[in-house]
Amino acid sequence: MKKYKITHKITADFIAEIIVNEDEINASINDLKLYKKPNSKFEYTMLKGTESVTQTNYEEYDEKSNNSNKERTSD
Repeated sequence: MKKYKITHKITADFIAEIIVNEDEINASINDLKLYKKPNSKFEYTMLKGTESVTQTNYEEYDEKSNNSNKERTSD
């Protein structure tokens, strides 16, 4: 029986949160220092209902090899 790999490209809204010690930021001047942008240290929560599929691809899936020459189909 054939298997297919289905890949969805999605967009969604997330909340990124982290707890830091007071010496890691400067609260008096609102300087978040290394935490100005979320990184892998943050915990992420997707806001339910904000997800939207922007593209879908599917291709035959072969467990033995990852053959990128296979024809892909997308919507």
